[in-house]
This record gives sequence, C-alpha cells and structure tokens, in this order.
Amino acid sequence: MSSIYSQSEYLHFVSELFEQGIVDEKDREIVEFIIPDRLKRLYDVLNERTRYISILLEAVDDGHNQAAVLRSADAFGIQDITIVTGRAPFAPNDLVTRSADKWLTLHHQPNIETAISDLRQKGYQIYASQLCDEAVPIEELEVSKPTVLIFGNEHSGVSKKATELADGTFMIPMKGFVQSLNISVAAALAMREVTERAKKAAGEQYYLTMKEKRELFREWMMKSLNKRLRKMIIQKRESRN
Repeated sequence: MSSIYSQSEYLHFVSELFEQGIVDEKDREIVEFIIPDRLKRLYDVLNERTRYISILLEAVDDGHNQAAVLRSADAFGIQDITIVTGRAPFAPNDLVTRSADKWLTLHHQPNIETAISDLRQKGYQIYASQLCDEAVPIEELEVSKPTVLIFGNEHSGVSKKATELADGTFMIPMKGFVQSLNISVAAALAMREVTERAKKAAGEQYYLTMKEKRELFREWMMKSLNKRLRKMIIQKRESRN
C-alpha cells in the first residue's frame, strides 16, 4: 500500500517513537504490521489527547445523542467519557459515531453518586449543565484545574442529585426565543469552549503523561490491526509467557 512517507522518513519516525519511549522492543512486532500513514495518524492524535477535561453522561437515552457526544469528544481530543445509564442501555448509533468510540476510554458507573465520587477522587472539579440563575456561562467557567462537565437526560436534564453533588452549574448563553439546545449540540459547544481555554490555562498539564501516551498508543495499535493479526500477536505473546 502506498504511503505519503518515504522509507527513510518512516524509519526515522519509528526510531523517534522508540527514543521517546512511546513504544519499546516488545511493541516492534505490532509496529511492523501497521502502515506508515496510520501509525503517524495515531501518533498525531495521541499528542492532542487530554484527560484534563472529561465528560459525564447521565441517563442520556437516545442512541443518536450518545453517538454524537462521543464523536464530538473524539474531535476535541477528550479521551475519557463516564457513563451512567438511564432507562435505555448505552448503545450509540454506529452510523453517527463513525467508529469514534473505538478510540475513546469509556467508564461505566452504576449510579451518579459513584460516578461523581470516583471522578472527585481523581482530582476533578465537577460542573453540571443547567439553565438556572446560578449557572456560570460556559465561557466564564474556571478551568485552572481538571474539569468534568455533566450532561443529562434529553427531557429532564441533569438530575437533582447530580446537581447537588456537583461543585457548580454552567450554562450556554442563548439569544433566541427557544432557551434550550439538543444535548449533543450543547455538549459539542461546551467541549469546544473549555478545551480551547484549558489548553492555555493548564499548559503541558493539559496533555497526557508519557505513561498514559504509552498505554493508549499500544491499545490503539492493537485496535488498528485486523482480527487475524490481533489474534496471532496475542497468541504469540501468550506462548512466550
């Protein structure tokens, strides 16, 4: 398969991956199976990924909305999505996600209390989306520390319990007659705003650590292989253990 990279450029790039510690010798057997363009694409996306901003979905039931939020998270470089299911299972529409969820880390929690407790223990401040007088406009939300945004059900919004447990609420200012947005649209607008400002506020802290990059890159490389190659490598590794 043709590549936009020459053989020497590709070899130099692979050498840099090893020098940086993104991959090591035990990864070489995977690296050699991935076409150059794909490997470079994985690396470029990896370097824009963040866990500084994260998303919590509470009882978002519609598969199209679930998928659209995941796709937006991928587009804006947000790696982690926490999910608390509502009446419907979490089953994002494949046609909408276009496999974006394949590259994200999804954390399923049994209830909103557990979800918020876990995120707070990881050092996040937590803000719930809500239209109320106390809500901070999204462009004024403080992002000097790792932040989670909660988005709720399509009809009832974020639950009372989630609002009580959150550190505060935020809103997306609107100028029209209708003071509401579809959850997927609201999430996309909010993600765009907070990621852009958080990059400036957090600097290098915004991006993944080297350990996180290494783990995620290995995961992505395996996902880039077809089932036959993936199975072959897994079996080969198991036979060595």
